[in-house]
Amino acid sequence: MLTRRIIPCLDIHNRKVTKGVKFQNNIELGDPVEMAARYYEDGCDELVFYDITASAERRPIDIEMVREVAHAVRIPFAVGGGISGLPDMERVLLAGAEKISVNSLAVKTPHIIREGSRAFGAQCIVLGMDPLAVPNDPRFPSGFEITVRGFREHTGIDAVEWARKAVDLGVGEIVVNSVDADGTRAGFAIPLTRLIADAVPVPVVASGGAGNPQHLADVFEQAHADAAIIAGMIHTGEYTVSQIKADLVKAGIPIRQTW
Repeated sequence: MLTRRIIPCLDIHNRKVTKGVKFQNNIELGDPVEMAARYYEDGCDELVFYDITASAERRPIDIEMVREVAHAVRIPFAVGGGISGLPDMERVLLAGAEKISVNSLAVKTPHIIREGSRAFGAQCIVLGMDPLAVPNDPRFPSGFEITVRGFREHTGIDAVEWARKAVDLGVGEIVVNSVDADGTRAGFAIPLTRLIADAVPVPVVASGGAGNPQHLADVFEQAHADAAIIAGMIHTGEYTVSQIKADLVKAGIPIRQTW
């Protein structure tokens, strides 16, 4: 049985880790390299870094930060934000990241998925999607619409339709970040995550809403997620990665033990 992955997410703004609710009211939490090293030492399986304003500000990702993280950890990590094409993808990978996350760029220019997959391998290309619940809207058979640019823009694209198209284009993994659950710490969007996981043959990562270890157990057991992203629950110090993993072991969830 494949082990489930625990992935701390670090949202970056002005070279600081920040956290808010639905990208609003963000507060600074610390240095991304120091926090990455701490989570690595505590046993996380992967890391993901999002420069949350790079795309909106039309500036590239902080490559020096990527290099520093690569020197500080020995686990895979993904980088998103400020990616505008293949040259940016190549720079990020050469700086030490294993994966590139595309979100708004992929919606605007879907062919970037195919180009990235052909150039670097499907395993390097992660689709980040931000679905918003739109119940009873016949335009969206799944009940969820894709949003972009930090939840600020509606696209008119159905979430399941987009997930399937992205896989056909060559994406190797999908991160499903629920707009409605983001930052709430009230639990993952189980129906949404399962909807996407059951619709595509690639790994699906649940994101948005993690508040305690039981939330992770639920999304693994009920939504068929291959991995779960956590942020606020560890950034605040309320939980540690090792504590979360210990609780998941007690719940019978297959995870990579590091103790």
